Amino acid sequence: MVDQDATIALAKQLIEIDSVNPELVPGGAGEAAIAQFAAEWLSVRGFACRLLEQTPGRPSILAIADGTGQGTSIMLNGHLDTVALSSYEGKGLEPVERDGKLYGRGAYDMKSGVAAIMIAAAAAASRPHAGDIVVALVADEEWASGGTAEVLRHIVTDCAIVVEPSGLDLVIAHRGFVWANVTIHGTSAHGSRPDLGVDAIAKAGRFLTAIDHHGRQLATSAPHPMLGTGSIHVSTISGGTEASTYPAECSMVIERRTIPGEDDLTTERELRGLLEQISSTDSEFRFDVQVTAHRPPFAAANDSVIAGVLASSIEDFTGESPLQRGEAFWTDCALLSAAGIDTVLFGVDGGGAHAASEWVSLASLDIVTAALELAIVRATS
Repeated sequence: MVDQDATIALAKQLIEIDSVNPELVPGGAGEAAIAQFAAEWLSVRGFACRLLEQTPGRPSILAIADGTGQGTSIMLNGHLDTVALSSYEGKGLEPVERDGKLYGRGAYDMKSGVAAIMIAAAAAASRPHAGDIVVALVADEEWASGGTAEVLRHIVTDCAIVVEPSGLDLVIAHRGFVWANVTIHGTSAHGSRPDLGVDAIAKAGRFLTAIDHHGRQLATSAPHPMLGTGSIHVSTISGGTEASTYPAECSMVIERRTIPGEDDLTTERELRGLLEQISSTDSEFRFDVQVTAHRPPFAAANDSVIAGVLASSIEDFTGESPLQRGEAFWTDCALLSAAGIDTVLFGVDGGGAHAASEWVSLASLDIVTAALELAIVRATS
């Protein structure tokens, strides 16, 4: 059985290392220091470690404990980057243990999870195992998931557990997302010349109303059993230059949250349909639309082996079967699943992700570490 004190001590060491994502905070430290620490820690415990660094200064760790062969391979996936320190109340790099909780930037999202991965994987790897045990500690999850994408160019395992915080629930599905830019075009003119100007912002109003209506329609569509329905909203809007001029453009960023069966093509068709319907009744309504980013939704297979193995491991340690549910936000599970890996998500309880005060329940950290060790041993035996 894993040593709870060792897990807490490792979580504290990880919190003390600045790993703010520089895509979120210009000049942020990035993952170099924490990746080096993790690689050295895992190497001492028998893992063959590689630094994957397609983006200079932004390494991910790929650490492998080879099995004896003919066994199921498993990946434990967690991210090393955090959001800003400036938004944390107090000193985010100085972990504080109080009332059964551990506080600090990344304590919840997700350095405690990384500590659980490292301790559990090392304990499981010290025993005979047929399947490979792979630890993927990745960069850039908080921005573009570049780390997991890079890992998948080097290795694909039979199954995976993403150890994002889940409140000790077993997450087997989550939504995807699509971002799109929509620009409505008008004609610039002096504010005193309505005969020459076309107000792009006023034209955009019709589209905003259409988006609101479409969102209501989505909310009444057939729901996914664990994720409910998709959604859509306008994230940002900008247009115009000054009070005395007709605005030539009004630009918006649209976010569409998707469920299985929906994707970037679904979203682009929906947006073009709304825009073309308006333009068919208004000859002055001109637009551009472009999908700029998208990530797929995730749903584990009904016969997921790792879901069963992990659920039984959690129950053996806690005495209770975990709640199996969906999650609203996106995670790297979708990338792993799309690569053909049997994937689930399971992690600690706590709170304050990206917030001014962030903490993890130490009791939940103990449960996650122990359950992960059992699941690794069972999956790779």
